[in-house]
Amino acid sequence: MDSLREGYRALVLGSTGSLGSACLQAVRADPRCAGAIGLSRSTEPAIALEDEDSLRRAADTLAPAGALHLVLDATGALTIDGRGPEKRLDELDGPALLRALQVNAIGPALVMKHVVPLLATGERVIWAKLSARVGSIEDNRRGGWYGYRASKAALNMLLQTAAIEIARRRPLAVVAALQPGTVRSALSRPFVGDDALEPLASACGMLRVLDALEATGRAQFVDYRGGAIAW
Repeated sequence: MDSLREGYRALVLGSTGSLGSACLQAVRADPRCAGAIGLSRSTEPAIALEDEDSLRRAADTLAPAGALHLVLDATGALTIDGRGPEKRLDELDGPALLRALQVNAIGPALVMKHVVPLLATGERVIWAKLSARVGSIEDNRRGGWYGYRASKAALNMLLQTAAIEIARRRPLAVVAALQPGTVRSALSRPFVGDDALEPLASACGMLRVLDALEATGRAQFVDYRGGAIAW
């Protein structure tokens, strides 16, 4: 990450998932990184997107170690409580839709609430959140996957709104919604073919893209190769 200061500090959320662990591995391999912390449900401190107190405690634990320069939020879920994505309207279930919003939109927004204040000021910082191309309203041509699409679209709006606020105090901040590609992971295993990306290839691609993005005062929606995605 040549665009960040020498000795930058990084945080990866969802660090025990396929993509999260790959992102953490890639960042820790960067000689310019002074330290990279991974947090998940199974770390100490532990975080749970449905438990705001856990997010607050984690931020309080991180604060004394110093400011962060790179945050990669790799949390999210496609199959939740054993339910996969809906294909038709008649499959919609109210509680399942609410759970999708909680995990994929509300939880990540609360992460921002508690962790954004830990970002360094007066220098370049990057906040990156794994999103999904299916969260693009303009790009939706096939329908289906109601809860996942809606929760990712809501996530993108929350991220864009936060980016505008972040830029007021941190004009050098880059905020990005990332499409990691079709990746071989626990999340996507039932839905991908043999040509899926390995997680580390996706992670390295996303880091290269983030390194090249310029601060615009707004969030940017891009894929792991740097291609822009319509909101």
